[in-house]
Order: sequence, then C-alpha cells, then structure tokens
Amino acid sequence: MSEATSEDLAFLSLTEAAARIRDGELSPVAYTQALLDRITAHDGQLDSFLRVLTDTALAEAGAAEQAVKAGENLGPLHGVPFGLKDIVDVAGLPTTAHSQILAQQPPKTIDAAVTTKLRNAGGVLLGKTATHEFAIGGPSFDLPWPPARNPWNRDRYPGGSSSGSGAAVAAGFVPMAIGTDTGGSVRNPASCCGIVGMKATYGRVSRRGVAPLSYSLDHVGPMTRTVADNALMLNALAGYDAEDPGSADVEAPDFTAQLDAGVDGLRIGVIRHFHERDMIADPEMAAAFDAALSVLQGLGAQIVEVETEPLATFHACNRVILLSEAYSIHRHWLEERPEEYSASFLERVLPGAFLMGGDYVDALRLRRKLTAGFNRTIKDLDGVIVISAMDAAFVIDDPDEIAKKYPRQARIPFNLTGNPALALPTGFDDDGMPLSMQIVGKQFDEAMIYRIAAAYEGVTNWTDRRPPL
Repeated sequence: MSEATSEDLAFLSLTEAAARIRDGELSPVAYTQALLDRITAHDGQLDSFLRVLTDTALAEAGAAEQAVKAGENLGPLHGVPFGLKDIVDVAGLPTTAHSQILAQQPPKTIDAAVTTKLRNAGGVLLGKTATHEFAIGGPSFDLPWPPARNPWNRDRYPGGSSSGSGAAVAAGFVPMAIGTDTGGSVRNPASCCGIVGMKATYGRVSRRGVAPLSYSLDHVGPMTRTVADNALMLNALAGYDAEDPGSADVEAPDFTAQLDAGVDGLRIGVIRHFHERDMIADPEMAAAFDAALSVLQGLGAQIVEVETEPLATFHACNRVILLSEAYSIHRHWLEERPEEYSASFLERVLPGAFLMGGDYVDALRLRRKLTAGFNRTIKDLDGVIVISAMDAAFVIDDPDEIAKKYPRQARIPFNLTGNPALALPTGFDDDGMPLSMQIVGKQFDEAMIYRIAAAYEGVTNWTDRRPPL
C-alpha cells in the first residue's frame, strides 16, 4: 500500500468507508491496519490514545471481512473502526478515566450501552482515548499518562475533556469516536480540532457504563470529521435505555434523512450577546462567526436576532450543580486518596466541598427557569447559531493561559437546558488553528441541526482540510 493510499484511507469519511466495505471495495482488515499504522507513525507526537487494541481490532476487522464475503451485513458501521473515551466501559478492559485512582481497577465485565450499540452496528473498536482526569480539570502533566495534544499544532490544547477522541479523529486515526459532554466536553475538542461534535438532547443517548461526573448534566456524543458521519453515528447511538435513569423514552428518527434539504426558508436565530457583550470573543473567531451567518443567509435562511439570560448566569448555575454532584461522586476518594488526583482536578472539584444543600437547590430552581426561558425564546425558530469558543486553541503547557482562556466559552448553557447542540468548524485563524460555532436546536430536534450544518458544510468545505502531521 502506498503512502498516498494510506493517507486517503486515513481521511476516508465514515459514510464512504462503510459504503465501500458493504460493496466489497474496501477490506476492513486493510482499513484497520492502515489506521493502526498511522497511529504508530504519529500518535507518539499527540498521545491521543491511552490503549490501542491492535490484536482485537484486527480480529474484529477479520470477522467483518468474512461476513462481507459471506454476503452478511453486520450493520451501518460494518467494519469501520472507532475510538472510546476512557471513561466508557469495555468488557475485558479497565476503565481508567485517565486517573491513578482507577489505574489498578480490574477489567470491566460488561460493555457500556454505547459500546454495545457501536459494536451491534458493526463497528471495530480500535482503542481507548485520553481524557481529562474523570472528564474534568485540564491538560495535566502530573498523571501516569501525558495529555493529548492538538494535531494542528502539538504545542496547542486539543480541547477537553474528550481530548484524545478529538485529536484522534482530526489526525485521521479513526473516523469516529465517543466523547462525553458535561460543560462542553464533546464540543470543546470538536471546536479546537476542527471536527464535528454533537451533544444530543439530554436523554437521547444512554450513559449506562460511563463514569459519571455530574448525573444531571452528563451527555454522551459522537465525534466525526463531517456532518453526515456524525448523523450516521448518532443513528447507531440514539435510543431509550431503561437502565439509565436519565434516558428519554422518545423515538429516534433517521438523523440523516434531512441532510440534503437545505436551509432556504428556515428561520435561524443568532445569539450575539454571548460573544459581543457577555464575553468578548477574539476578533478572528467573531469574524468567522459573522461570515458563517452570511453563508446561511446566502443559502436562503432568515437570520433572527435573539437574546437570552446573560452567559454568566448560565455559567454560575452550571458550576454549582456540576461541583455539587462531582464532589458527591468523588468525596470518599478525596478523603482517602487525595494525593492520587492531579492538581487540576483538585483545583476544579474541591470547591464543591464548600457548597451547601441550599446552594444546590437554588441552582436547580434557576436551571428550570433558564431552560423554560430558552425554549420559549426559540419556539418559533428552526435553530439557533451561537459561538462555541471565544478563542482558538491555546498553548497547552502555559497554566496562566489555560486559567484565562479555558472558561471563555458558550457551550455550558445547553448542558443546563439539555437542548441539542453541535459544534462545527467555521474556518482557520492566521496561525492555522480551527475556528468554530455551534448550532443549537429544539429538544429532540437533532435532525434539523444536522440539516443546517450540512448546508453550511456543503458550501464551505472546512472539514476537507487535514492537519500537518
């Protein structure tokens, strides 16, 4: 196999790879081996994987190849490799959550719900990806494993907490990966790495078998390089799970059905005050946002200015709920083994010890008010465009820069309200780093988000660019 062929396979879309495998034009074994070779060649620079499952991945790919030869179809993801953030359980493997706390835990005995769903759809598990410790904190250099780095510039942050998943997808190591999102942790690496990340409606995707951070804010979501791939992956993931108390018993549609419908005649809201008044976005990020709105207008969408509560109100409410729930989950380990946590984890979570029950209840009440208000605001709209990050990816090893820029984002509101929100690229800055925005929708209307995103992606092609590995 030539180098050019290996490169082409690495950046083959999930949708095309699945189609070629079904048609017998692409060997699952050759495809998986090409991705494993690319990981071997380049992941030493990025540290996106904590564990690469070379032998089992090739065995699963071999079974998929034999099924194709026998005329069998194992599902819509037949023979296509995927990565899992290492807070997601896989039977026979430990789940470390990128932490010394769980480093010596025995292997799990059953798969997480999303692991089962991807395997039932025919996916091939390539490995477990790096994360912030227990999906919170920041890039930590005081843990047994190094933090993942951004494939567009390894000195930059890849976003978190689903850092490894974002880096691995952007670098062409896997066409799809699972992330989790409690305050933006699917959409942050999607934004920083120039890929597509969906936080579907709260309850749309099961969290069973995923290490919790905040029970009422946690989401699990697909990360891919294109909008169509993301919709296809959500098709495999979505569905009610009676064993997840947060799961919603709502029928899942075909999320790919509206991808070609365009935006002509749609009413799309825009929230500007998040990045023009509440926080001031970097000029290049703001300019890319305005250009994206112009693109959608040019495609026939009607853009409508809307306002919500200030971003600071959403942030404060989320912080109280997240820290109260996270501290409750980790309290016994924090009391018995605090020295095993990273400094960034302790800095983020320990303030939860000082929150009172009344603080938590007040935040829950405010959350209901914010959710009801936001859904009233968007009830006559087809979708809403919001900035994702205020800045492009920052330097990974500068604590002052991290402390300054990490909170500068507008993703948190939609963990509180539970509305679906998708991050996708809007261009690149003068340093060659990805820029991004979010498309937010009504509850359980992910299909409309994908429709808007696909229309924008189709005339901009930002997702066609490849990092300089």
